[in-house]
Amino acid sequence: MTGSVEQGISQTHGNTHILHFLVRLPRPMEMVWPALTTQEGLAAWFASADVLEPRLGGAVTLRDIGSGRVTAWDVERVAEYTLEGGDRIRFHLERDGDQGSALRFTHEFQGGVESEPRWRARFERLIDLLEAGA
Repeated sequence: MTGSVEQGISQTHGNTHILHFLVRLPRPMEMVWPALTTQEGLAAWFASADVLEPRLGGAVTLRDIGSGRVTAWDVERVAEYTLEGGDRIRFHLERDGDQGSALRFTHEFQGGVESEPRWRARFERLIDLLEAGA
């Protein structure tokens, strides 16, 4: 199975922007989970996590993005980070066949710093990392 980043959807509600992606990943959920929920995993494709307490209510600090709390945590399925200023980053994993995973991703934010092309490039890095067997 090869990975793919399917069409992103961008919505705006007042000051709030919401990006949604469906990303098909070439590894099972158990192998993808650490890339979304550990300091080493996030640093490899997204952002350095200077602080990450892997539990509901735990502290999180994503370098150059912000600090906040883990607001959803369902091991090997859902990790959500809500940062000061209203940023919310949610990773929701589902099985996709015998050897793959589907990542349903949502990023809710204020202002215009993030963009669909930036997230697409990040997810391409994640796919490359997983395809390389990391």
